[in-house]
Amino acid sequence: MANKNVGRVLELFISTKESSKRVNKPILKVDEFGVLEDKFYNKQINRSVLITSIHSYELIKSYEIDMPLGSLGENIFIDYNPYNLPIGTQLKIGNTLLEISQNCTICTHLSAIDTRIPKLIKNYRGIFAKVIKGGEILKEDFVYILEE
Repeated sequence: MANKNVGRVLELFISTKESSKRVNKPILKVDEFGVLEDKFYNKQINRSVLITSIHSYELIKSYEIDMPLGSLGENIFIDYNPYNLPIGTQLKIGNTLLEISQNCTICTHLSAIDTRIPKLIKNYRGIFAKVIKGGEILKEDFVYILEE
């Protein structure tokens, strides 16, 4: 299998029970149950990791809506648009291996920021991935698509 470099990790986030805001992290530790320290850890294995592209925030900004990074609920924010990759595509990030499991559905809580957001990013909020091989993901790690 070959690895195709498609992008880079720009930011990393977790959700905590203590705060409604995402917490920015320099390193994400993941295992087969998801993102360690995240409040959704070991909840839904096929929705363990949410990956969002810079494309989503650029789309929102093009409508003059200011939204801070992390607002879409992402764990991994990248500079590559993975939204058209098929389910089952594997991504190598850092020393981890993730597999795209489903497109992210839109959450109505985004309407609290701006009522236009759910419709604007209906198909561009992010993708969910499950962890195939755990490890660590760091800011600036490369994102590779595994090709057969």
